Amino acid sequence: MSRGYTMAKDDYLKRLRRIEGQVRGIARMIDEDTYCIDVLTQLSAATRALQSVGIGLLEEHVNHCVMNAARQGDEEATREKVAEATKAIERLVRS
Repeated sequence: MSRGYTMAKDDYLKRLRRIEGQVRGIARMIDEDTYCIDVLTQLSAATRALQSVGIGLLEEHVNHCVMNAARQGDEEATREKVAEATKAIERLVRS
C-alpha cells in the first residue's frame, strides 16, 4: 500500500536523521553542563524541526488519503479521513 508521503520518504528520513543528531547534540550539551539558555535554544530548534515534519506529513495525508477518498465518492471514507486529519491537527496544536 502506498502512503501519502511515499514519494518524499527519503527526504523525511533525512530530516529525521538530522533531528536525531540535534537531539544527541542536546544530550551532549547537558552532559557537558552547557549554559541552560543555549540548551533551551537547541531544544526549541529540534521541536520546530519535528513540528515541520509533522506538518509535512499532515499535508501529504490531506493531499493523498483525503483526496483519494473524496475522488472515489465514498462519503463515509472521506469523513473518516477528514476526522483523522482533524485529530492529527489537534495533536500538533497541543504539542
